Amino acid sequence: MTTESPRWLKSSYSDNGGACVEVATNLSTTHGTVAVRDSKNLNGPILTLAPDAWTELVQHARQTAA
Repeated sequence: MTTESPRWLKSSYSDNGGACVEVATNLSTTHGTVAVRDSKNLNGPILTLAPDAWTELVQHARQTAA
């Protein structure tokens, strides 16, 4: 059993103080999940996604923002 903790990262674009999320991709190989949480509520719920679902979400967000 592993005791690896999520290493949370926030986008460099999140400097605006707005609605941001943090992501922990370090668990994708050991646990098969990518963890996502609200950067303003660090003790709130954590959404876990399969790595493929995370990739698709990011691609969709990029296309929508363009």
